[in-house]
Amino acid sequence: MDQSLLAVIARFPDRGRAVKELAATDEGFRALCADLRDAETALVGWEHSSLPVRDERCIEYRELVDGLADEIRAALDRRS
Repeated sequence: MDQSLLAVIARFPDRGRAVKELAATDEGFRALCADLRDAETALVGWEHSSLPVRDERCIEYRELVDGLADEIRAALDRRS
């Protein structure tokens, strides 16, 4: 299974089947899943960074992750 779908299922474990079904038919949803995985990966990288902009980037990426998760949740809700 695609790593981006696994990331979304980890975030929404009770909706794993719906995630798989929607991803099978909706390219835009798959792109959202990939974006979420990329943003989560970047956030982890910034959390381990020692650069002076670390805190600012962590805030930005947390907001991005939250926004993408909201979009995914909305897409799943529309499907239900």
